[in-house]
Amino acid sequence: MKINSNNKHRILLAVLVLATLILTRCKKYDDLGMELLPSTDLITVKNTVLKDDISAFTIREDSIRTDRSPKSLLGSFNDPVFGNTTIDFATHFRLVAYPDYGENPEADSIFLYLYYRGLYGDTVTTQRIRVFEMEERLYADTTSTTGGTSAYPYYQNVDLKSMASDQPLGELEFVPQIRLDSTETDTFYQVLKVPLDMSLAEKLINADSSQMISNDVFLNFFKGLYVETEKVSGGEGAILTLEAAADNSFQGSALVVYYNNDENKAEEEPDTLSMPYIVTEFSARVNHIEHDYTGTPFFENITSGVTEDSLIYIQTTGGLEAKINIDNLSLWKDSVNTAINKAELVFQIDTIASDLENYPAPDQLLFTFIDSTGREYLPKDYSFSPAFYGGALDDDDYTYRFNITQHLQQIIDGELGNRGFRLTTANKNNEANRVILKGSTSETGIRLIITYSKFLQQ
Repeated sequence: MKINSNNKHRILLAVLVLATLILTRCKKYDDLGMELLPSTDLITVKNTVLKDDISAFTIREDSIRTDRSPKSLLGSFNDPVFGNTTIDFATHFRLVAYPDYGENPEADSIFLYLYYRGLYGDTVTTQRIRVFEMEERLYADTTSTTGGTSAYPYYQNVDLKSMASDQPLGELEFVPQIRLDSTETDTFYQVLKVPLDMSLAEKLINADSSQMISNDVFLNFFKGLYVETEKVSGGEGAILTLEAAADNSFQGSALVVYYNNDENKAEEEPDTLSMPYIVTEFSARVNHIEHDYTGTPFFENITSGVTEDSLIYIQTTGGLEAKINIDNLSLWKDSVNTAINKAELVFQIDTIASDLENYPAPDQLLFTFIDSTGREYLPKDYSFSPAFYGGALDDDDYTYRFNITQHLQQIIDGELGNRGFRLTTANKNNEANRVILKGSTSETGIRLIITYSKFLQQ
């Protein structure tokens, strides 16, 4: 197809006119509304660090539950700063199957095997435990229909001793041990093997068949064992982390009866038979925990509850927590057109006072707020994302950091009151760690770092 010269000029002229119109209109649209915009930014972002408005107090933690712990504890520990902690343990045992002891069984021996794989304290101090038979049944839940009175749920002040016989079945002196594997990253299972009185073996061997038709019935016949720890008077001692319940990879702690019967005796080289009664995930496992803070540097403070210190003391096992007040947050309500971008609360470990090499700090702390009824709740930031909320130990700078952005915004917006906070441990009932933090009167202590946006009015 050919285009003559006149047509070419006409097409070129049309394109130039169209381009001019487009550029003119674009410039008009770009300028449209410019006289309405301010000459400065609409939003300014600022950062402030609050310290003087924060106060902190070491207080005793309310009694914690000890019956729903993945690990149970046992032992006595004299902490050079935190005083003495002594922990007892009680559990009941379940049938693996119907215990058929055969014809004319005779008890040979009976042992309680308590396994552990971790401890907090030393491995040189001798400890002593005593074992008693429970006279009152422990309950793992409230669904039992066999009658009786249940104290469930169980807290650290539960009087296990009053629920047990006053006649000991056995006792053991031991020095805790920890042995690492070849990689030095994991530990082998250790065991406390406690010889018990033959009367318990005979009770189990001679039990009527009607008393073993189910675990629920059996638990009314044999209510379990109570292990009492003698308070360490000399030396440091240790708290053991028991591997009590069986799981897919471990048999768990157990009570084992060794016996012979007619069939076994008829063997040319008879070998003693055994019958285990095991602790499972369905077994009640309860700790009684006592703390003695006499003579500690914070004893007077926790007694009065109104004295600030340059240090605050945090401890698991229902020991110590901190009461935190952040004043003048209501002033932010009067700061109109303000939005909180980030509010980070930082707690600094006193590494010298804590002696982290010998006494490792908790891996995780919790920062909670107090509602109008006095109950503790996790802030909204935790439900948004636990990782976002924080609270994990930072090994780089030895801090615990909490993101409470959304919670602080709720206070500013008037959705929540400011009734104070609590700083406490996350794993309260299955580890014995503690930590010393720099308090609100310390120069490098608690700080609240707030990054906020200010919307400017024109």
